[in-house]
Amino acid sequence: MIIGGVLICLMALVILLIAAIGVVRLPDALARQHAATKAATLAVSIFAIGIGIAVWNAQWTWKLALVIAILLLTMPLASHALARAGVDELERRSDDGFTE
Repeated sequence: MIIGGVLICLMALVILLIAAIGVVRLPDALARQHAATKAATLAVSIFAIGIGIAVWNAQWTWKLALVIAILLLTMPLASHALARAGVDELERRSDDGFTE
């Protein structure tokens, strides 16, 4: 069980590394934010599943399931709110005559 959990955690690490490369290489802030939040949600969820398998304890499993549920509910909403604020700021600046 421990080896399987560690392998799943390593898979989450690979997803985070790919996301980090995407954050560095993508052209604009919204694309970078998309890569970071989507991959972070997926990777942390997979990492929590891997830890749950490695530990295999009912108390930890429920806590990790709660963490995953909270992440799945909050990360997309927070990402959308930040993206919306960024778009609004760009529109406000273009209305004022400031362009980048």
